[in-house]
Amino acid sequence: MIPPKYRDTAMVRAFGLFKVPLLFWISPSVKELSDKRCVVKIPLSRRTKNHLNSMYFGVLACGADAAGGLAAMKMIINSGENISLAFKDFHAEFLKRAEGDTYFTCDQGEEIKAFVEKVVASDERHHMPVRITATCPDIDDEPVAEFTLTLSLKKKSKK
Repeated sequence: MIPPKYRDTAMVRAFGLFKVPLLFWISPSVKELSDKRCVVKIPLSRRTKNHLNSMYFGVLACGADAAGGLAAMKMIINSGENISLAFKDFHAEFLKRAEGDTYFTCDQGEEIKAFVEKVVASDERHHMPVRITATCPDIDDEPVAEFTLTLSLKKKSKK
């Protein structure tokens, strides 16, 4: 059997390859995916850095999207329901330059699970703010960016 973190990384990269090529291009790795948190790592490389040798802000946005989206996708898959996932809006606060491999952490797994249960019980679209923190732990533990994405979910009707 394939260890979960390798399976989850392969799933994210396959999703990127077929659905969001930019996600595939930046080579995300899943470091943790549990019912409590999701951690996605994006390496600082020629593909992901800017002219200042720090991570390009667009790549930081992709990392936040990947961590928040993966956390929600896990809960949707676990629910067994067909639910449409989108992000309604995006807020970012860039605190300092990300000058190393960057880890994007979403610690709201239990809240997202309860949110998915609420969506399953309804025919309405619902929204929830999801917070993601980006750090470069090889350099220090201080956040380099903080994101809030509004998760928008709706149960798809059966036809």
